[in-house]
Amino acid sequence: MNIAISTKTKEILMYPDGRMDTKNSSAYVGLSEKTMAMMRCNGTGPKFVKRGRIFYFKEDLDTWLNAGGRLTSTAQAQ
Repeated sequence: MNIAISTKTKEILMYPDGRMDTKNSSAYVGLSEKTMAMMRCNGTGPKFVKRGRIFYFKEDLDTWLNAGGRLTSTAQAQ
């Protein structure tokens, strides 16, 4: 069972334990999947886990955003 978080433009799917795949986590933080991949390689992005695929936990994404993680310029202007 997945939980859906609705944003202004997209619906973000999340597993019951709070995990999101790269597609949904990048939409959640407002970055592209490619940018998230580059940040993983550089060690500058949010905490992630690899369970066959890459997953991010909502709590870790929120912590990263609250600590000054990068948002899109549109989100910063609001």
